[in-house]
Amino acid sequence: MPKSEPRLMPTGTCWCGCGTEVGLGSFFSQGHDKIAEAALLAARYDNSVARLIAHHGFGPENGVREAAVEKGYWEACPEASCNYLGAPASIRVHRKKMQH
Repeated sequence: MPKSEPRLMPTGTCWCGCGTEVGLGSFFSQGHDKIAEAALLAARYDNSVARLIAHHGFGPENGVREAAVEKGYWEACPEASCNYLGAPASIRVHRKKMQH
């Protein structure tokens, strides 16, 4: 496994850059994580998720979904004939929806 990134520490100010004071242990004001994500796509990747993925070495031949499973953040659906990958909560919803 690659060397882990340094631990990030909340500062009390929203990390999207808006200057809002946030609660103890929070990086973002409610909903501002998505604002920051969209701003990053605009500022560094021409509003393109494909450019973001390619910049990090992923694409059709090297799936980012599989990398999320390998890192332990996502899981594969345990149904043998299913190729669904997602966060544990997503897997539970998927299995209930698909009845497997």
